Amino acid sequence: MRHLISFADLTHDEVIELLDMAEDLKEKRARGKLTDLLKNRSLAMLFEKSSTRTRVSFEVSMADLGGQSIFLSSRDIQVGRGESIADTAVVLSRYVHCITARVNKHSTILEIAAHSSVPVINALSDVEHPCQILSDLLTIREYKNHFDGLKYVWVGDGNNVCNSAILGCAIVGMQMVVACPPGYEPDEKIVKQARELGGDITITDDPFEAAKGADVLYTDVWVSMGDEDQVEKRLKDLKDYQINAELLGLAKSDAIVMHCMPAHRGQEISAEVMDGPHSVVYDQAENRLHAQKALLMKLIG
Repeated sequence: MRHLISFADLTHDEVIELLDMAEDLKEKRARGKLTDLLKNRSLAMLFEKSSTRTRVSFEVSMADLGGQSIFLSSRDIQVGRGESIADTAVVLSRYVHCITARVNKHSTILEIAAHSSVPVINALSDVEHPCQILSDLLTIREYKNHFDGLKYVWVGDGNNVCNSAILGCAIVGMQMVVACPPGYEPDEKIVKQARELGGDITITDDPFEAAKGADVLYTDVWVSMGDEDQVEKRLKDLKDYQINAELLGLAKSDAIVMHCMPAHRGQEISAEVMDGPHSVVYDQAENRLHAQKALLMKLIG
């Protein structure tokens, strides 16, 4: 693994290795046993979009492991004044040991990776969010102990997180059902790629049929960053795709409910479910830290 741009950059064995490493690092942090595993290593963080969990988890990851991070918004670097992405990537990769970028367009992360001499991590683009799915898989394994045969149901907008989840499910062997209204389906190329990897992927517009027997119910915001000009339309189109008590009642009795956050209670998920006993959203958010530590160790440790 040279970069992590798409979740498909990982093999099954690499995913399991990263999850094992993440569990070990999580346990060591709990015992105060972390060492300077990334001492004298630097991470550049290029962020065109705002962030809470992604930014904080990467910065704390580097600090916990003895390294340092440098946060750079689009206002902080010369790209905002016309410098090319290529020049920025070449220069930064002579300073730091890894670059992570949260970008508006997937083409930007591809261009950074093409010109960087150090590993590049996709911290979110309009096509994928692989770091989120790595931490989600860690959470699912903590609760279910395995992946084989589990039914993972996505409800709502088939967005960038959904795209990475489709690839992640295919790689680890979970069945995935995406329930979304017409026009909100996940990327066709990614669905095709996942099926070529052996994935059992179903796309439907019926959330109630999809939720039957689910081991995992997952949703995300109806209005993602960049879609703010479509608020009224999206709220109307997606109003029947909420994870609530009725939908949860169709899942298995020990189903877990996931949300990558930020969450809007009363829209894509009811407060009753978001804050209920089936919800693992805060464990999921914490695991961003541990999974990304493992990723950084794999790439630059």
